[in-house]
Amino acid sequence: MKIIVLNCGSSSIKFQFYDTTKNIVMAKGTLEKLGLHGSFLKYEKCGESKVTFEGEILDHQMGIEYILGVLLSSKHGIIKSFDEIDAVGHRVVLGGEEFDRSVMINDYVLQKVESFNDLAPLHNPANLKGIYAMQYLLQDIPQVATFDTAFHQTMEEKVYMYALPYSMYKNYGIRRYGFHGTSHRYVSQRACEVLDLEYSKQRIITCHLGNGASIAAIKYGKSIDTSMGLTPVEGLIMGTRCGDIDAGVLSYIMQQEQIDSVALNSLLNKHSGMLGISGVSSDMREIMEASGQGNERAKLSIEMYTYRIKKYIGSYAAAMGGVDILVFTGGVGENAGEIRKQVCSDMEYMGIVLDDAININTFSSDTIISPADKKVKVMVIATNEELVIAKDTEQIVKNIQQGRKLEQPFNLDM
Repeated sequence: MKIIVLNCGSSSIKFQFYDTTKNIVMAKGTLEKLGLHGSFLKYEKCGESKVTFEGEILDHQMGIEYILGVLLSSKHGIIKSFDEIDAVGHRVVLGGEEFDRSVMINDYVLQKVESFNDLAPLHNPANLKGIYAMQYLLQDIPQVATFDTAFHQTMEEKVYMYALPYSMYKNYGIRRYGFHGTSHRYVSQRACEVLDLEYSKQRIITCHLGNGASIAAIKYGKSIDTSMGLTPVEGLIMGTRCGDIDAGVLSYIMQQEQIDSVALNSLLNKHSGMLGISGVSSDMREIMEASGQGNERAKLSIEMYTYRIKKYIGSYAAAMGGVDILVFTGGVGENAGEIRKQVCSDMEYMGIVLDDAININTFSSDTIISPADKKVKVMVIATNEELVIAKDTEQIVKNIQQGRKLEQPFNLDM
């Protein structure tokens, strides 16, 4: 089955084109600066070098038309007509309590996703634009939504509720939803495949560390807790997001700075986190370089960053009655050996120990970075959310074509 996977942001569109029968990514790319001056598409066809196309691309529909045009082109294309496209899979950030798995997109699904726009104003509207554009351009081709929040719908009420008046939950849906669920689901399953262990018998902590970052506690195949909450602001310190904070600080800042909720939201999401502390950058590579050159604020930001991760690992181990596997993934988690080392330092009492030589030389590969004789297997697993979306899409479309309903998440093996 040939499937396009789309991840639409407010000013970008990421895509991968899968042939699931051959188990290959035929093409992939990222369109950036959508609606801005200097739009460009970075495109890579299987087995060939990356190429860049530039042009003024004003909106998502025009952007997707541009991508489809390249896929159809005589020089760079991989298909001869739209008839070769069997389905489209979309990343959708927030599915609320309504969706605990991927679903075929129909009018009801669209209505529900639109109803969550206020809870995910930076993400869901952009995801919807990609869906609407594909509906217009490809019309009757099946489309599937995979939700970042779906994997975490197994959390218990005592975990996802906030200690606010219960009416806040009933009236506005204020609760912990969690995000990065597709990544947490993939890397936890992939870790067990690498280790040849039964997924349903492991206690796993997955650390998705990138510009956005979250941790999940996965007990016997189900997410029981995660660090992000109603929004992606809660939890770990991130590139530009503050993470956990005393709620009383927010009203105090608004009073002292005389700002409204819009400005406060911008402060928490775009000007805080590693950028706000270090004053250097939101990019961990640049912060680590500055720290190495003696920048004390950069050093402080890294210490705060790794300490927060360490606290979550400890709390999740307590919640699960122990931990069997600790996984690092995401841009920072997969590539920053020094960050992994700082996180895991002084955790020998939990059985968490790194093989320093393996750890420092591991980048974006599925690797065990702990000594063989240690209790907890510490791993680096390269995340692959697009693969999850493609396989979900394939299975759902096949089941519907065969008149069957998808009841359980499928095996991710390709």
